[in-house]
This record gives sequence, C-alpha cells and structure tokens, in this order.
Amino acid sequence: MVSNLPAVRPETPPPLVWADGRPIDFSQLQRDVAGPRLMSMRSINAGHPSIGLTPGRLAQLLIEAEQGDMIAFLELAEEIEEKEWQYGSVLGTRKRAVSQLPIEVEAASDSPDDKADAEFIRAWLKRDTLEMELFDILDGVGKGFSVTEIIWSRTATTWLPERLEWRDPRWFRFDPIDGRTLQLWGEDGPEPLSAFKYIQHVHPAKSGLPIRGGLARPAAWAWMFKNFSLKEWIAFLEVFGMPLRVGRYDNGESEDNIRRLMTAIRQIGSDASAVFPKSMDVEFIDGKQRGAGGDAGALFKSLAEYIDQQISKLVLGQTATTDAIAGGHAVGKIHNDVREDIERADAKLLAATLNRDLVRPMIMLNRGQRAAYPRLKIGRPDPVDVKALSQAAQILVPLGLQVSEPAMRKLTGLPDPKPDEPVLRPATPQAAAGPRPPAPGPDDAETAASAFLGPLKSRLEALRAASAAAALTAPDAIDETADEALDGWLRQMEPVVAPIDAMLGQAASLAEAKNRLIATIGAMDVDALAELLARATFGARIAGLVTPAEG
Repeated sequence: MVSNLPAVRPETPPPLVWADGRPIDFSQLQRDVAGPRLMSMRSINAGHPSIGLTPGRLAQLLIEAEQGDMIAFLELAEEIEEKEWQYGSVLGTRKRAVSQLPIEVEAASDSPDDKADAEFIRAWLKRDTLEMELFDILDGVGKGFSVTEIIWSRTATTWLPERLEWRDPRWFRFDPIDGRTLQLWGEDGPEPLSAFKYIQHVHPAKSGLPIRGGLARPAAWAWMFKNFSLKEWIAFLEVFGMPLRVGRYDNGESEDNIRRLMTAIRQIGSDASAVFPKSMDVEFIDGKQRGAGGDAGALFKSLAEYIDQQISKLVLGQTATTDAIAGGHAVGKIHNDVREDIERADAKLLAATLNRDLVRPMIMLNRGQRAAYPRLKIGRPDPVDVKALSQAAQILVPLGLQVSEPAMRKLTGLPDPKPDEPVLRPATPQAAAGPRPPAPGPDDAETAASAFLGPLKSRLEALRAASAAAALTAPDAIDETADEALDGWLRQMEPVVAPIDAMLGQAASLAEAKNRLIATIGAMDVDALAELLARATFGARIAGLVTPAEG
C-alpha cells in the first residue's frame, strides 16, 4: 500500500466513461474478476501439445489459433519456454532487461494540477513488486499479448492499484470479427473486458493479427526441429557412446549357457550387445567414421548449435552476447547496439500500454478527467560524455557563455548538495599567518582597456589574486622587484595592444580581422616593454646575488 499520496478524490465519484464510451463499473474494481474458476473455462490445468508433436500437427495447431481456437498454441508457447533452454534464456533476458529500466514520470504541463498528477503517479511507482509486475506484462513478447488484472483498493478518498495480477492468456480470446478485441471467457461465454480493470499489452514482433505476432510462433518450429535432432543424438550416444560388448561361445554350447552369457552382457550396459558362435564373422561399423570430420555426433551438435543461434537472432536480434562466436569485442559491441534498439522499442511499447491502461485510470479515479495526463517514460537516459562536457564548460564559461548549474548537475548526474553537507572546492595552498593581502583592484587604465582585453584581463586578475593568496612568506627582494616592474603594466602594454585595438575597431568582419592581423603585429612598438623587461631582469639578478641564502 502506498502512503503519503495526495487525497483529492471526493467520496462520490463523478460519472466516468472510458475512451470507447464504456461506463466505469465501480463494483468490479475491487473484485477478482478474471481469476481461475472451478469447473469453467478458466482452469489452471493445462494440456501438453508438445508430446508427440509432428510438423503436420504443429501447422494445424497454428492455423487453429488464427481461427480463434488459440488454447493449444498458448499451451505450446508455455511449454517451449520450459523445454527449450535457449529460447527460455534469451526471452527471459529480453524481458528482464526492460522490466529493470528506470522509469520517469513527465507532467502534462507546468501547471500545479498537472505537476501534482505526476507526483501522484511517482509516489505509487515506489513499490517493491513493480519489476516483477512489468516482467509479467512482458509475457506478451512471446505470446503476442498479455492481460493483467488490476485489483484496486479504496480508502475514504483514494483509489489505488493494490495488485497487478497476471492472468493466463488461455482465459481470453480475440473477437472473431476483428481479431484484435480481447474478451474474457465468463460463465456464460465470452464477455467484454471491464474498463479500468485490465492492462492489455499487445507486443507484436511483426505487423498483423496479435495472435500471429508473438515470438513463440516462429520459435515453435525451431524447437521442434531441434527436439528431433536431440532425440536422434541421444539415441546415437546410447549406441556408440559406450564400448560395444561382444560375447563368444563355442559351437555346440548349451542353450542354458548361451542365455547366461547373454544375461551377463546385458548387465554390463544397455543395447548394442550380441552373442554368436566363434565360427560366425560379423563386421561392426564404427559410428565415428561417419559424418563430417569423422564424427557422426558432430552433425547433431552442429544442428543444435545452429538452431540456438537462430533463436538468439529471433529474440535478441544478434548472437554475440549469447553464443561464443568469432569476432571479439568489436562484433559484440555492434550486436549489443542492435540489442539496445530492441530494448528501446520494447520499452516504448510497454510505456504506451501503461499510460493508457494504468496511468490514465489512476488520474481519472482520483483527480478527475483531464485534457492531458502524465506520461511514463521507460528507458535508459542518453549517455553523456561528462569529460567532454566539463572541458567544454571550462573553456566556454570564461569566454562569457552562460550555463545553467541545475542543467549541468542533471547532465553529469551529480545531486544538489544539502545545506549541512561539505562541498568540494578548488584546491589552493593555505595563506600565511596574518591578514591576506587584498587583490589589486582595477584602476582607470584597466577600465579603459577592459573593452579590448575582456576575458584575458579577468584571467590575469584571477592569476594575480591566486599568487597573492599563495604567498607563504613575507615578500622578498625579488618579489618586490617583480611587483615594481608590474606596476603600471597596462601603460607599458598600451603601445603593443593599441594597433590591434585600432585594427579591430576598423575591421568589418572576423575574416578581415584575421587577414589584417599579421600586418598589424609589425606595427607594434615593443621598445618600452623590452626596456622594462631588461631592467626587471637585471634587478632580479642583482637582488639574487646580494640576498643571503636561508637555511
């Protein structure tokens, strides 16, 4: 039972009708309507049409399913999942892959009511049994369709699906006129399915009637042929898989002794035994000398492996992730992409079914009819290259690109920090004891040059502030020399950058600026800057020579 759900439904429900005009029968919502019944069509006892199945009988069984009598086909589909290990394995893999996918609830709009509708569905989805319920709904992948009954629970103000019960598909039939509308086998024959009561999932592997769209139909042929091969293989192993026992007796031996010898030989093993007089010449053909590669057993094995590969292709669209074949990692990656395509298609079909048969009834029963309803989205989020995204942001943000912090957190998968949680910060050396020197503020020259320098000036200011924060000792002579040399550096740089500033002001386009850049560089006056650097270098050298070394 889900708690903390918004209770908004009045005690007397408004009149509701389903999309096709059927009224809602509230008396059936809390009842077990489609469960098994004693002495009725809905019995848990099932037949086993796989026993003695022949190609002719299988063809007849499939034709009967198309014509409306689909019980034998559905029983066979159940048996194939049990008896055909490859089919059961890959089909289970496909269903489990989809049933474990993350589910998002998308509100119909940004209005408060639509957001509350979406939150109501999100709260209900937090249930331990949801994964198994989705797995049962995906039973339609093999059989072409599945029916799940919703058992509702009601409080004073809220209707909630308490259980989603898988129902045996043999208890339903398709309308003989359209071949698509499902009907329940009731006490008095077929009856329509009640609105708001069932999740009807049709999962076609191909276009056409739903009963012909399940994977069990082509898998039945593969299973039957493989079953024939396995039976012959086992018979072959019984004959040629153990040593041949030959008993010999002398001519004129008594019948009683011959029977004793025969009994002894039979007790050694089963079949492939014989007794005959020494005067007889009998030739035995070794089974290993027949067939490809000198081993007749390889014929049966190769056929079984071939059929297994075809079943893998049928269900998963590939074989690289289920069978050991040549090709290595590259082939496996390509085939896994095919598998992801199938997974996405399955997830979209499942989401469409749940939006129609589960989400909409929940909102209508509890919050009333809407122009639009919340939507479930099932599937893996698109992969994000976090490294490339971070590098792009590191380059573009200093250039002025505005990036939403919540959007970046969502893309990288990082949650918002809680108010009392410590947060990561850029690593910087600890400042020396005493007050930290303030970062130099911009003067009038910097303000005038900011239009040209732009992000470069901001980067230089950040470097100067970091250098000041990283000072671990009192400034020495070299530091003071450097500070003196950098004092008024913008005035020293003016003759260098002025030609570029003028050229950029005259250029009509970026292409023109690029073409004129080389000529502009030649017009730079670097004499003052070179003089400054020479004096600073000389002063630093002298300071280093006269300053006594520490330690």
